[in-house]
Amino acid sequence: MVTVLKNVTNVITALGETYLFQKHHGNTVWAALFLMIISAISGGITDLSFHAVGYTWQIVNCFLTASYSLTLRRVMDTAKQVTKSGNLNEFSMVLLNNTLSLPLGILLVFAFDEVDYLSKTPLLRMPMFWLVMTSSGFLGFAISFTTMWFLHQTGATTYSLVGSLNKIPLSFAGIILFKVPITLENFFSILFGLLAGVIFTKAKMKERSQS
Repeated sequence: MVTVLKNVTNVITALGETYLFQKHHGNTVWAALFLMIISAISGGITDLSFHAVGYTWQIVNCFLTASYSLTLRRVMDTAKQVTKSGNLNEFSMVLLNNTLSLPLGILLVFAFDEVDYLSKTPLLRMPMFWLVMTSSGFLGFAISFTTMWFLHQTGATTYSLVGSLNKIPLSFAGIILFKVPITLENFFSILFGLLAGVIFTKAKMKERSQS
């Protein structure tokens, strides 16, 4: 359900890009966004329970995710105006992004007394733990780098919509792994998501051919 509701982020991002950057989106892009909303509604019908706190956190998450994409786009545009090179490369962006997250991380470590836990946990003496943690760090760097590169090459709405396409295989995996009964609502949710991805891709290819 969380995966499906994240599609709402695309609409917020597109609206933010329209008003903040005066970027025009064609009717085909808005049609893809509309199909994303239909996909979210179709998936929401299958939700067996409703919890106000959970849905509130999810809505906040959607707004924060959209804000993150739009802010990164703004920072990249600002960098073009104030730097001698006219650009901040992806490595610099990843470094700055992760450095800014350090104060919050340190604050949370002390707030939840993680220092005492780490000093006592046997995990630090396990080679496999360090291997997995190191791999996680490299993957995190790869995600950050590709995010910066993609936003630099395209825009916040494109980044958000393309990122939503991974929700299609995730939905299939969730149905298979957790043995969720396949209903008409499940089927249409995934179908609309696929259609939205196809329509958006065709719209972007048409825009590029005309530019």
